[in-house]
Formats: sequence, C-alpha cells, structure tokens
Amino acid sequence: MLLSMTVMERPGWTDDRIDERFDRVDADIRDLRSEMRAGLERIEKRFDQIEKRFDQIEKRFDQIDKRFERVDDRFHSIQSETTARFESMQSEMNLRFEAAQRNMTTWFVTLFSTVIAAFIAAISLA
Repeated sequence: MLLSMTVMERPGWTDDRIDERFDRVDADIRDLRSEMRAGLERIEKRFDQIEKRFDQIEKRFDQIDKRFERVDDRFHSIQSETTARFESMQSEMNLRFEAAQRNMTTWFVTLFSTVIAAFIAAISLA
C-alpha cells in the first residue's frame, strides 16, 4: 500500500499579511497594557485605603499607649503610697518591740532580784 501525501499549498507571507499580524499583536499589547494600568491603579487605590487604615490603627495604638502610661503612673503612685505606709508601720512595730523588750528585761531583772533577795532572806533567817 502506497501512502501518498498531498501537498497543500500554503499562502505566502506578504508584507501586507505580516503587517496585519503585527498590527493585531500591537493592538493586543496595547489592550494588555491598558488592562494592566487599570489593574495597577486599582491596586494603588487599595494600598492607599490600607495605608489610611493603618494610620487609623496607629492613632488608636497611640491612644492606648497614653492610657497605659496613665495606668502605670497610677500604679507607681499606689506603690509609693503603699511603700510609705509599710515603712511607717514597720517603724512603729520596731518601736513597740523595743518597748516590749525593755519591759521584759526590766521584769526579768526585777524577778531575778526578788528571787535573789528571797533566797538571801531565807538563808539569813535560817
């Protein structure tokens, strides 16, 4: 079996035909550029909106920072006040313990003296 191929004649590429194809490619490229510009403009607008939103968020964080600073100041004030009260109470407690110690020493000396005096009196009476 013999295979035969028929050769189809292709039309030649004339300058007009090449120009027509390139004109169509140029038009497609122009359309693509136009679509890309429009897309980039939309992206740019969206970034502007996002940037504005971040500015708002940054302002809110600044406000929150100021509120935390006020809370910190209040805590420092309370801490200073508490420390002063504690030191005052500690001083007062030290004075009371020192007074109790003096009283106990006095009572011990008095008791010891009384016991010694009683012992001496018992020895002298015997």
